[in-house]
Amino acid sequence: MVVTADVVLPEESELTVEEVNLSTASLRAGSFHLGKYCEQANNEFMLCRFEEDDPRKCINEGKAVTACTMDFFRKVKKACVAEFNQYANCIDKSSGDFSLQHCRKTQGVFDKCMLENLNLERPPFGYFCEPRVHDTKRPKPPPEPKAVYPDATPGLPDDAERKPARFGSRFYWMTE
Repeated sequence: MVVTADVVLPEESELTVEEVNLSTASLRAGSFHLGKYCEQANNEFMLCRFEEDDPRKCINEGKAVTACTMDFFRKVKKACVAEFNQYANCIDKSSGDFSLQHCRKTQGVFDKCMLENLNLERPPFGYFCEPRVHDTKRPKPPPEPKAVYPDATPGLPDDAERKPARFGSRFYWMTE
């Protein structure tokens, strides 16, 4: 997309939302449950980005994803803050790349708390790789019209004067 004077950019007030101010370890700790909890909002946002091919048209969908994420972490804070902090701390301290493999025991405690208090089960392995059909209320954007190009330069008329090639034919075997 080329930005010209005709492009209208959104106001800063349209873009301002409350940020999710969490560490990488905290986001990794809650990522599976968050993905399941905010699946509808996230799929709507990604569908909008794919169909519209213009991020400015998907600002409201992006705000919905951020609001859902904030709501999720607020619920986690009310219901399972100790288990969540223990799991996030384990992820942060156990490896240099925030690997989950060293924290399976604390993960189990956190998953149990999420299931009991928020009725949110950890999705099975490969859940986010499965194909799904997303039902949306947004109208489908109109298809892009086919590009119409002007006709190529017309050829010489049949009665035009045709001079011989200046240096002969490039097909040397066809010359005399």
